[in-house]
Amino acid sequence: MCKLALSSLSPENYPFDVNLLPQPVYLVGGAVRDAILGRKRETSLRDTSPREISREYLDLDFILPQDAVKFARKLAAHYKAGFVLLDKEREIARVVFPNATVDIAQQEGNSLETDLRRRDFTVNAIAFNPHTQELIDPLQGYDDIGKGILRMVSSKNLEDDPLRLMRGYRQAAQLGFTLDSETQVTIRQLAPLLGQVATERFRTELGYMLVNSQGTQWIVQAWEDGLLAPFFKNATREGCEYLLKVDAAAVQLTQTWQELGIELNKYVRDTIKTTWLGIAKLACLVSSEPETAEIELTELTYSRAEIKSITTALKLFPKFSKLEMPLREQYFLFQEAGFVFPTTSVLAVARDKLVEGIAPLITRYLNPDDPVAHPTLLVSGKELIVALNIPASPIIGKLLAEIAIAQVEGKISTPEDAIVFAQELIE
Repeated sequence: MCKLALSSLSPENYPFDVNLLPQPVYLVGGAVRDAILGRKRETSLRDTSPREISREYLDLDFILPQDAVKFARKLAAHYKAGFVLLDKEREIARVVFPNATVDIAQQEGNSLETDLRRRDFTVNAIAFNPHTQELIDPLQGYDDIGKGILRMVSSKNLEDDPLRLMRGYRQAAQLGFTLDSETQVTIRQLAPLLGQVATERFRTELGYMLVNSQGTQWIVQAWEDGLLAPFFKNATREGCEYLLKVDAAAVQLTQTWQELGIELNKYVRDTIKTTWLGIAKLACLVSSEPETAEIELTELTYSRAEIKSITTALKLFPKFSKLEMPLREQYFLFQEAGFVFPTTSVLAVARDKLVEGIAPLITRYLNPDDPVAHPTLLVSGKELIVALNIPASPIIGKLLAEIAIAQVEGKISTPEDAIVFAQELIE
């Protein structure tokens, strides 16, 4: 037990009055580890976001010898904060503040040391007493933090929750650490157990690693050590090599087109925390055949938006190798690609397509006024129906496409031209 000044864990930084905490109480897990490292939560790989975070978001985990849920309810009521019962049997609850999440759990075992010895890695098995400012470190996790080593507490702990195998690689990427050799050997041996883990839990860990280039090498390492096999059955060494090339391609394209880099780091949707660059990486782990990839991704419970984005990129990126593409083909390419265009561009460059060859397409995509990539229709479908006295049907969409192509080819330029052109097509 030793005293250590951890500025980020000083009482004034908590979202509540530290004097409300009972005694004994201990802060454990990532918050203690990151405080020792001097890292803020938003700088970690797990929490990196394409959007700026204006201030540090605290993620605190406390353990109490008894009455954990009861205290959590009391704390939430005192501050009118959110309360979530996470695990009734194990006595784990969450209190949600505007800029902090506080998990409060019942101590496992009959002592603090017993609880710490049930954790995954030594760097996460350090406790901090907020009342006395003392560190309790029975497994020398502090020394491992100084050495930049991720070391397992025991093989049994990893076996008890196989997700910890994948979490080790994610944390190594997150922290910039290396895996202890004995730990890595154990993980390789236990890798088949990952098949017991719920797909959603595995996918969440992988999602953290897809966020940026820090995680890419560890995804490749995870494949080499057998951790991806239970989920990505068509992942290959060649595909993993393309993973690394995707990061290099993104850097190359961003250096020339900064706006494209911004697009790549946006989320597919606000409700889906996968970036367009992450979509390109996922495309490297599944079959190159869009139909097979769709089946794989459906089994992995990815969202429809993610699946559609990946299969569209796989279908379209080979077309980027065509240096002389007629305007008609370009029009349909942009229409089909839509928001997936940045992902498709990165995949094309990663698959050895020349940047110079796709530069005209990128320039068109980034120009909101480009008539090929972002056409403004001369007439609407409703106007066609009225002017031509025809019923609503799929043919309207085809007519609008032909009008748009004729417009970019310079054949028509006014709504009146468009109506006449459509009449000629029908006749």
